[in-house]
Amino acid sequence: MSNKESGTLRTFRPLLTHDYRLLFAAVALEVFGTGLWTIVMVFQVIEINDSPLALSAVATGLSLGLFAFSVLGGIIADRFSKRKILIIVQGSTALIMAVTATLSLTGMIELWHIGLTSFFMGAGSAFFYPAYSAYLPQVLPPEQLLAANGLEGAVRPSMGQGLGPAVGGIIVGAFFPAIGAAIVAVSYLVAFAILLFLQPREEVSSAEESAEKNSLFRDLRSGVKYVVETRWLLWTLIFGSSLALIVQGPIEVLLPFLTRDRFDDAEATFGFLLAAFGVGGAVGSLVISSMKLPRRYLSFMLLCWGGGTLPLTALGIASGFWVMLVALFIVGAATGAGVVIWGTLLQRLVPLEMLGRVASLDFFVSIAFMPVSIAIAGPLSLVMPVETIFILAGLIPTLLAIVAIAAGKMRNTEKLHSLDA
Repeated sequence: MSNKESGTLRTFRPLLTHDYRLLFAAVALEVFGTGLWTIVMVFQVIEINDSPLALSAVATGLSLGLFAFSVLGGIIADRFSKRKILIIVQGSTALIMAVTATLSLTGMIELWHIGLTSFFMGAGSAFFYPAYSAYLPQVLPPEQLLAANGLEGAVRPSMGQGLGPAVGGIIVGAFFPAIGAAIVAVSYLVAFAILLFLQPREEVSSAEESAEKNSLFRDLRSGVKYVVETRWLLWTLIFGSSLALIVQGPIEVLLPFLTRDRFDDAEATFGFLLAAFGVGGAVGSLVISSMKLPRRYLSFMLLCWGGGTLPLTALGIASGFWVMLVALFIVGAATGAGVVIWGTLLQRLVPLEMLGRVASLDFFVSIAFMPVSIAIAGPLSLVMPVETIFILAGLIPTLLAIVAIAAGKMRNTEKLHSLDA
């Protein structure tokens, strides 16, 4: 068998497992529905109150739900059956969306209904994904986790940032937001029905294994203690939070202004640039999933993230559309590849009874710095040229990655746990 064939088979091998096929289908539908909801939510708010302030307040609900429950979601995932958590969360989210769609179809929906729905969707994700991350190693053998994370990494941008919003735009444009909300509800209900067919299995649960159940605070403290005492994990989280702080704001806030200043058709150009970033993430995820885990997996991952931001300097130096498009594609591909490796390492190196808490702490640290980055990007552009900010955003993460590799003693972990090498 050729290397190419074995790589392709390696990418899709997890789909041969019955329970993973169900998980993959459910996650794809959930991501699709969430992407569609982002469009439906916008136009539903505009239909009720055509105000940027109203839209901002409602859209904040999703992030608030994620932030409020991200840590608790991991603790719950470590204490109870992951399968049951996935089913309960997906069923609850489907029910909430069905109620929202009904209110919209009957003309009874109000702004606070939409804000509350977004909040519950964020909260649902905070419980769903730690449980999913902790459940996956119980469904697949270790050597297939990289491929599984790669498939998920490809689905998220293609369904959540591509197909979902595209369908949402078509549906809302041709009909009205209520029809879009109904389609979101149906996609969530189908995902819920699929999860019901997951086979019950013996699951690792810290709460069930101990004779005396710990308090939630004690579980959280033990999770934080594990992260702090695990050098490679601590320094990767420090680097990841720094990366979010440095890069998120320029891409989310400053790229639209850079596009407006350089191109006549700024809106379409900005959309193409974001699409290039998303497609790059999908491609990078699939490519890395077709390979074996690198021997220097931690160093490779950090250099993907850190070195992968270098093309951002091109946005500050060059003004050509194709240069910017290729640069963002490369950044997306490197980011996607690093995320796939990171998810796999958590599932293979972190004890199963601790995995939910570690995954949620990772999630919490990541999202905590995103709004900070977005908040400071605008004021920073008042004292520093936007081009200079992009150049620094491209260079600084590379230096930080080198520091993290050394300070985290990544080589020691790579020698101790050779994994697939």
